Amino acid sequence: MCGIVGYIGKRDVAPLLLEGLARLEYRGYDSAGMVITSPKSTGLKMVKAKGRVRDLEARVPKRFTGTTGIAHTRWATHGAPSDINSHPHLDPENKVAVVHNGIVDNADELRAKLEADGVVFASETDTEVITHLIARSQAETLEEKVREAVKVIEGTYGIAVMHADFNDRIVVARNGSPVILGIGEKEMLVASDVAALIAHTRQVVTLNDGEMATLKADDFRTYTTSGATTTATPETVEWEAASYDMGGHDTYMHKEISEQPDAVDRVLRGRIDDRFSTVHLGGLNLDAREARGIRRVKILGCGTSYHAGLIGAGLIESLARIPADSEPASEFRYRNPVVDPDTLYIAVSQSGETYDVLAAVQELKRKGARVLGVVNVVGSAIARETDGGVYVHAGPEVCVVSTKCFTNTVVAFALLALHLGRIRDLSVADGKRIIEGLRRLPAQISEILESEDEIKKLADEYADAKSMMFIGRVRGYPVALEASLKLKEISYIHAEAYPASELKHGPLALIEPALPTVAIVPDDELLEKNRAALEEIKARSGRILAVAHQEQEKADHTILVPKNEDELDPILMGIPLQLLAYHTALALGRDIDKPRNLAKSVTVE
Repeated sequence: MCGIVGYIGKRDVAPLLLEGLARLEYRGYDSAGMVITSPKSTGLKMVKAKGRVRDLEARVPKRFTGTTGIAHTRWATHGAPSDINSHPHLDPENKVAVVHNGIVDNADELRAKLEADGVVFASETDTEVITHLIARSQAETLEEKVREAVKVIEGTYGIAVMHADFNDRIVVARNGSPVILGIGEKEMLVASDVAALIAHTRQVVTLNDGEMATLKADDFRTYTTSGATTTATPETVEWEAASYDMGGHDTYMHKEISEQPDAVDRVLRGRIDDRFSTVHLGGLNLDAREARGIRRVKILGCGTSYHAGLIGAGLIESLARIPADSEPASEFRYRNPVVDPDTLYIAVSQSGETYDVLAAVQELKRKGARVLGVVNVVGSAIARETDGGVYVHAGPEVCVVSTKCFTNTVVAFALLALHLGRIRDLSVADGKRIIEGLRRLPAQISEILESEDEIKKLADEYADAKSMMFIGRVRGYPVALEASLKLKEISYIHAEAYPASELKHGPLALIEPALPTVAIVPDDELLEKNRAALEEIKARSGRILAVAHQEQEKADHTILVPKNEDELDPILMGIPLQLLAYHTALALGRDIDKPRNLAKSVTVE
């Protein structure tokens, strides 16, 4: 959730760190800071600030120069947002500086022991514990000092460490929180997200859990926390720096909504097999015999990824006829689930680093389960930990709330469902029908985006609502859940989603003119059932905004969406609701790309 940037080389480091922090702002944070030094310096220089990166930049002194530094954006866990609780954290002698992503679970215990030994803490953070452990170590090298510290830490961490007595290096370590090395010419970088590196190098090394690295200006080496040398081969990042720019849009969210036709085209490209009316998914590492042996599919994700999994489960059941369901990964981990050898588990995460999903994957692997990943970021932790999977190829998504990655994830599930279906009992004709529907998606999404002005007018009309209800049945219900979440995330309007069939079992008590209902009404076998729900709402003087394939008589307003195959309609019906949430938030003056209290990549529990 927090962001780390580090650099060692010959360039002036402060502007470079500020640039890197700015590229990580989308991850969510409440304060920022940095420490710098140089080979000729005898100490560390630090500046920190509660607030945005621009607030930190305003505090940087004119003579704040160096060639080595680490920087951080903090999302508060232990201790309120403040200058003191901001990272980096220094020891009392100003020799050791630490930035940290993650949570030290045994921080209270370690803090009590250190205080009993006379250590005085300056902040409320768990991270400061790490600083004091390193500073008090009697080991002769910085690597050994860091190694001793991480051995007693319980929990998750991605850390970068500087020491005034070892000012020719930065030492980093990872356990459950991403650490990525950037390999440059006579310079090395480190970050928690490739977004901070891409302007300077496209050669990266992603550390594994339990791995450390030492960065010097002209080289790097990786090794385990026990000291064993590891082999690290740099990979080339596909994305370019321009992918992280707004490209003429006012917000990243608007840019990413508008990119969906191209993004969907990317996830389909090179995967369709017209000869056999199926698709090629070479990364699954699942042959036909193994696929036919699957008796159940369990999809695990959090937030938007969980909602994509709900749609994915429906696609797998309808096309492959395999029982499937989706569950929040955070709940799955703690209910001591029965792990069935005939069940295929699928982990879904945009970043590929979501802690709850990653922890579920690790628990499943420990119990011998087969786990696939559906992720966006190549080389991410979940991509490496799973047995195989599907990359969704949405490209960088900078806005905290997910739009194009959600859409591409659902399309990826459609591909997987088609693949499994054609191995099992899905006919050639139905396979061809779904492929033709998939090919129509980019143009149909473009058609929806062309109606943005009309959707904006509707958003302006509904922006005064204090609460909204979203309803749908079967395929439409996950769309309602995701649309409700989008509205909550960026407009801060309270919203709830229910199956339309459940209205009469309680939620009808809420219906009144002040509570608008957004209804998902696809033209499928449940059309009349959905219309009956609209009748129930209208009979109680409720306002209705329908998303449908044809005008709905009982609705006050209808957003028309082009018709695709029944199974693929949810992909299209979610697009206008992204725009509705966006323009509602815009009308209310919200910080759309960085909504309050939220972070893009949730790497803590």
